[in-house]
Amino acid sequence: MSNPANLKYTASHEWIRSEADGTISIGITQHAQELLGDMVFVENPAVGRKLKAKEECAVVESVKAAADVYAPVAGEVTAVNSELDSAPEKINADPYAAWMFKMKPASAADVAALMDAAAYQAVVDSEAH
Repeated sequence: MSNPANLKYTASHEWIRSEADGTISIGITQHAQELLGDMVFVENPAVGRKLKAKEECAVVESVKAAADVYAPVAGEVTAVNSELDSAPEKINADPYAAWMFKMKPASAADVAALMDAAAYQAVVDSEAH
């Protein structure tokens, strides 16, 4: 699966989708879920929590490991995907549909400055060597 071109990405393997209402949805990438394996637990940040860019704010646990999820930009958490509480495997099934949390970014420019799909793929390729 390739990285969708309409998303932004971080070097720590989060994807970011800008929504029509000005919020952003965040999840983990196909590459990240492949490395982790079968998801068994997701811990999202609390709605209303104010996050700094690159702050650890969520955890995904798989049969192999636990991994931190980082805020891609500064902002406030506006929603969490409660479906993942009982069905964390949705991340494995379609990581780009299974958003984890949404936030209102402090700055749209910070979102625009995140990596595009090609830049993110270069990060993934560099890790493979």
